[in-house]
Amino acid sequence: MSSREEILASIRKNTQKRFEYPEWEINTTTYPDVVAKFCEMTRTVGGEAFILAKNGDVNDVIRRNYPEATRIASDMDGIDCATFDPDVLDNAQELDGTEVAVVAGSFGVAENAAVWIPQNVKYKALYFIAEKLVIILDRNRLVSNMHQAYEQIKNEKYEFGTFISGPSKTADIEQALVMGAHGAKDVLVILT
Repeated sequence: MSSREEILASIRKNTQKRFEYPEWEINTTTYPDVVAKFCEMTRTVGGEAFILAKNGDVNDVIRRNYPEATRIASDMDGIDCATFDPDVLDNAQELDGTEVAVVAGSFGVAENAAVWIPQNVKYKALYFIAEKLVIILDRNRLVSNMHQAYEQIKNEKYEFGTFISGPSKTADIEQALVMGAHGAKDVLVILT
């Protein structure tokens, strides 16, 4: 018997009184306008959401928001403002210095502005090493809450995927808010 099994056996043996699990009622708020709620929550978490006009061009939005960027990574079709394809690099270290990464989001969550991003690029480091992250997301792929989000991915097979909600931030260091500690300092979600 392993030490883990011994510990669990000892706990079971010495547990005198057992209680039934309580019945949980999960509150799953839904929103009548998921696009408006997603945009509101994106601002709340420090990001920006842009609703693309019917005949709008994502390249124009990216150039307007990041006019000084000279190192823009994307492997997506139609992203003409990209200066390099990250999938042709020999190793992830070559992504260092990426100013803007343009990536595809699978779906978004209105209650917290999280976007599910399965790994569609060669190096997942792209999602975290870029100074600024642009996520292209179909506005018809928004759900109200995380319960609905997990229903979307529970049967999928991903080598890697992550929810990203706004820019990276932490207040662990001397209780001072630090932006970009673990990822992008700036996140723009373009809703197509």
